Amino acid sequence: MSGAGPGSALLSDVRPWGGPPADVRVVDGVIAELLPVGTVPGAGEDVVDGRGRLLLPSFADVHVHLDSTGLGLPFRPHTGTPGVWGMMLNDRANWRGAEAPIADRTTEALGRMVARGTTSARSYAQVDVDAGLERLQAVLAAKEAHRDRATVEVIAFPQAGLLREAGSVELLDEAMSQGADVVGGIDPCLLDRDPARHLDLVFGLAEKHDAPIDVHLHEPDQLAKFSAELIVERTRAHGMTGRVTISHGYGLSALPREELLPLVEQFAELDIAWATIAPPSPLPTLLLAEHGVRVGLGEDGQRDYWSPYGNADMLDRTWQLAFTNGFRRDEHVEHCVAVATVGGRSVLGTAPALRDHLDRPGASVGDPADLLLVEGETVTAAVMDRSPDRTVLFRGRVVADGLELTGAA
Repeated sequence: MSGAGPGSALLSDVRPWGGPPADVRVVDGVIAELLPVGTVPGAGEDVVDGRGRLLLPSFADVHVHLDSTGLGLPFRPHTGTPGVWGMMLNDRANWRGAEAPIADRTTEALGRMVARGTTSARSYAQVDVDAGLERLQAVLAAKEAHRDRATVEVIAFPQAGLLREAGSVELLDEAMSQGADVVGGIDPCLLDRDPARHLDLVFGLAEKHDAPIDVHLHEPDQLAKFSAELIVERTRAHGMTGRVTISHGYGLSALPREELLPLVEQFAELDIAWATIAPPSPLPTLLLAEHGVRVGLGEDGQRDYWSPYGNADMLDRTWQLAFTNGFRRDEHVEHCVAVATVGGRSVLGTAPALRDHLDRPGASVGDPADLLLVEGETVTAAVMDRSPDRTVLFRGRVVADGLELTGAA
């Protein structure tokens, strides 16, 4: 069974979230029934052999830079210099010289992500005076190539800022007109050094194009706090509740609890989401879950000019989220899986926020049949072992098996 689209399928002998074995009927892209093992398939119904594997929601990577990927290319030494501007200049100096055209690279990387279990993604597309709209078009090409395997939102991302180079704002505006879904922003204080003007431009473009916002925030603690407070103010003033995401937020994680908590409460009030990449200084995942803040996980770059890390496998990144948080208990590791799957969908607006760290949605009747079958004694064991024995379904149809795409897109 391959391809994507409506129809009926029976997933035989699977264990939803590691629970008791069941057969699962999928109809028109939605989980329709949980049935006893051994259910006889209906006439013409496709059967997927679960073989006792875990049934989980598929992954949602909500912070990935498809336009800078080096996956599938010869490994190259890291040549970047510390700091966002230096890293950006290193990328700018090298991205056109890679061994494969950029649209081929983006499409290859997205295919690898699907093959490993990701069927929802939010990708950045760098828009600046160097790249123009070329990198945006490459990400849009990948989105189109895999339209029957994954849903992709594209962020028009001003990696070089909006105020340092003439024409940057106009390019971002044009990118939104040319198919980008989300208006990006970055380090209003540290990079552009004019946070009010930067955020006014970002929120203005979002208002013009009726689009959500995603702001990269690499800034240190007090600068990050100041930028976040300005984002909160504008979210409230522009009526953007539920349409703003802060990505990274490293400095916010470093704040004392008495300074972070009021921000978290305002994020919850205005439904401001948070996307993390599981950095060494971990996001306060449990605190955010306690307050109902939408949180998703992403891989960031994938063996690119910024970093040699990243392999298109969100199960690996889920392990990293658990490891950097120091989690050992099953309930906490499973929470990381929830963040990496349904948590990411909540950031994309296709699922509600996790209610708390024990919430396990996404594999019950009525849930979308974007699913992952993976070998593992328990959900925690699957994260620790990261077996290649995986089958990926998108809208109820198999799109990958054994880390390989199946059939034509």
